[in-house]
Amino acid sequence: MMTRAEALRLASRATVVVAICVVGVAAIFVRALVFTPIERAQGPAQKIFYVHVPSAWVALMAFSITGLLSIGYLWLKDRRLDTAAAASAEVGVVFSVILLITGPIWGKAVWGTWWQWEARLTSTLFLFLLFVGYLLLRGTIIDHDMRARFSAVIGILGMVLVPFIHMTVYLFRTIHPQPVVLKPSGPTLPGSMLITLLSSFGVFTVLYLAMVTARYALATLEDLKERELHHVA
Repeated sequence: MMTRAEALRLASRATVVVAICVVGVAAIFVRALVFTPIERAQGPAQKIFYVHVPSAWVALMAFSITGLLSIGYLWLKDRRLDTAAAASAEVGVVFSVILLITGPIWGKAVWGTWWQWEARLTSTLFLFLLFVGYLLLRGTIIDHDMRARFSAVIGILGMVLVPFIHMTVYLFRTIHPQPVVLKPSGPTLPGSMLITLLSSFGVFTVLYLAMVTARYALATLEDLKERELHHVA
């Protein structure tokens, strides 16, 4: 367990990185809107792609990491792993909200519908609700060990759902196209669009790491305060 001073330094440094990443996200928006070509079939609405897809990447990555950390907690019983898992889940839920907002906006403009109960949309919504439940559970159980165990089970179940979501475009008939970057034959995007997308992936990933680090540090401070209160009592 880190000291209060160490946690404060970590939170401060992570906050600075978050601020830098926010500037980076703004730069990505400018590049996408001004310097990246308009897609011929979808028109200007396609530019939501540079927010929607990286948000999906970060959300699914965050939930996968929560699951892996949950496995580690059940094995090692290290409270730091549970704290990190919860931090990753919180950030994943934030990016899922962005994902579920930008998706319907893009879908309405391009496909003429806000929502369809098809495999990818439904499973993504289910995963989001599962991790909302994960966070609600953590807020209702006082005993740390019980909270960590129950949360770990939910985190692992969510992680198992992630590869299924990725495979839905291959297994079912959906309105979503197949991947244009993560495919065996290589990316099919034009160079300028690919650069914008990969830049967005990079900035969003660093933003995720910084947000998780900041949340972990704050959770550590909360835990230290709780321990001090119990010690005084």
